[in-house]
Amino acid sequence: MTHTVEAGTGRIGRVVILGGGTAGWMTATALARTFGPRLSIALLESDEIGTVGVGEATIPTIHWFNELIGLDEAAFLRATGATFKLGIEFVDWARPGHRYFHPFGQYGIPLPGVAFHHRWLKARAEGLDLPLAAFSLATRLAREGRFAKPANDARSILSTLGYAYHFDASLYARHLRGLAEASGVTRVEGKLERVERHPETGFVTALFTACGDRLEGELFIDCSGFRALLIEGAMQAGYDDWSHWLPCDRAVAVPCARVAATTPHTRATARPAGWQWRIPLQHRTGNGYVYASRFVSDDAAAASLLANLDGEALAEPRFLRFTAGRRRRTWIGNVVAIGLSSGFLEPLESTSIHLIQSGIAKLLALFPDRDCDPALARRFDALFAADMDNIKDFLILHYHAQDRQDPLWEQCRHMALPETLVEREAHYRRSGRVIVGSDELFREASWLAVLNGQGVLAEGYNPLADTLDSATNRAQLEQIADLVARAAATLPLHDAALAEIQGKPV
Repeated sequence: MTHTVEAGTGRIGRVVILGGGTAGWMTATALARTFGPRLSIALLESDEIGTVGVGEATIPTIHWFNELIGLDEAAFLRATGATFKLGIEFVDWARPGHRYFHPFGQYGIPLPGVAFHHRWLKARAEGLDLPLAAFSLATRLAREGRFAKPANDARSILSTLGYAYHFDASLYARHLRGLAEASGVTRVEGKLERVERHPETGFVTALFTACGDRLEGELFIDCSGFRALLIEGAMQAGYDDWSHWLPCDRAVAVPCARVAATTPHTRATARPAGWQWRIPLQHRTGNGYVYASRFVSDDAAAASLLANLDGEALAEPRFLRFTAGRRRRTWIGNVVAIGLSSGFLEPLESTSIHLIQSGIAKLLALFPDRDCDPALARRFDALFAADMDNIKDFLILHYHAQDRQDPLWEQCRHMALPETLVEREAHYRRSGRVIVGSDELFREASWLAVLNGQGVLAEGYNPLADTLDSATNRAQLEQIADLVARAAATLPLHDAALAEIQGKPV
């Protein structure tokens, strides 16, 4: 069986996506909703090949994708067992017994003259005894198990909130598949047997399945996960290994029964050889231990995870192996890698889904004609590499700025750091300034949360803050902290908010 469709001269009319899962179905849905009938989209996946998907946590950039595909939030929440997420709680990271919160949204409220955190740094230097967390409504709500959506009115403290979701990744892929197929995407069941390439250009012309199907296309998107069957298998992209900075190379995951109210945040707990995630869903809780195999065996890692669950384990532990890093090239010829095929950064800051949609956004912005202009591929690669590099530095910060005594953590504390991270930390220590580029994923508030949380403290602040009257500045900060505390108490519990939005009884 051959899948073909005619297209206008020069324009791409046929796209073939290799692999389903979250990456494949997100890509298929986005392309179908964007291009409509102008594009024929076929997706090849096999029911026999499992996807990596476990409980997924996301970050607020997911709202861009949801708007792009016209997602109905209530239907999505019901279909995927999703909960809301206000940020990530880090337990035992800086040192045992210590915890801090990385909130979505912002600290304080925008005031004229100087960035809010410089006002706080000045007041702190003058004796104010309020932590940065006191100025974050998201942090306060998470601690109290409450949730509210951001308000558009800048005069409301609710305008400082940001939020994302936790959901069951396999249910999410199934939900998106339904949307994609309703938009005209053709799913082909089967395993990839052979890749056909043009003898002169090297472009991929068709994929052959083990059943004998031939899928022709002008653009091929590799969503085959860690196997990277097209971008690496066929196109030989090469891989930059970052395990000297991010030494965890395995994970073991297991769901457990939900035993209490769902928390509106992800939790990451440091362990001797890595860290454990906890992702609360409506119907269960997702758990996993990300670890460095040099420092703990698979059996010991699984035992540690099973000993630290909230409720009864609902399945056998599943193991994953990976190498932190990225493909040297993510677009070669007419093959574009999206998702795990393009590289892997552990889920410490919930960036996996973001990197999928970041790839989709870049592909839409740079969508080629049939000749696949190499300049577009170079631009795609440069943007994606910058995305990965910035996230990589943010993750490394969590590992090296700490005072834990286990061998893994000792190694991370003393490892050589990327120059970009060294410079950013030094800037903050000296002047309290957070240097963030306009295209970076993690903004000022995120860096502030993790720098302060991991014990990297500012010794100075912007001289502009000295133009403020000290007593007035302190009084304003105390008022904002009081407003955060009072507002939080008026907002609903997370499960009540979740039920109301889904139209379910509380």
